[in-house]
Amino acid sequence: MLKHILTSLTGGPVTEAAPAPADPALAELAGKLDKAAKARLGRSLSIREVDAGSCNGCELEIHALNNPIYDLERFGIRFVASPRHADVLLVTGPVARNMREALIRTWDATPGPKWLVACGDCAVNGGLFAGGYACVGPVEEVLPVDLRIPGCPPRPTDLLAGLLALLETSAAR
Repeated sequence: MLKHILTSLTGGPVTEAAPAPADPALAELAGKLDKAAKARLGRSLSIREVDAGSCNGCELEIHALNNPIYDLERFGIRFVASPRHADVLLVTGPVARNMREALIRTWDATPGPKWLVACGDCAVNGGLFAGGYACVGPVEEVLPVDLRIPGCPPRPTDLLAGLLALLETSAAR
């Protein structure tokens, strides 16, 4: 036991290296997203994240969008606390039976123009929870989805690319 403690104290952390803080591709992608939002909406994009029953893996990647590496706030893209201020509902997880009505109410409270994004394999197709007794199923079984971002969990750059594609190609409801 002492050997394991000494190894952990003297060794470095076992993590992946962080991407370069000044990644030009990331800055370009986020800049394009901000320009597309301003062209489509006339202002910055506001996102409301809804956890409909996930394992929180997708939420960790979504929260990474606000860390110093990705820093969406510098491009004017922000997460909001109320669906009444949102343009996009970003839904994670399979829809749990007890979250079905809450998801519908959140969608109804979101003013137009608005989009619904299913984020992660569970939201797209039920993932590991498909067919479970506590799940209604993927988001699409409750509300019409405008964009599906697969992955378990999707990377922050995949989220940015998906939001950019959403603004450039689809019409809001």
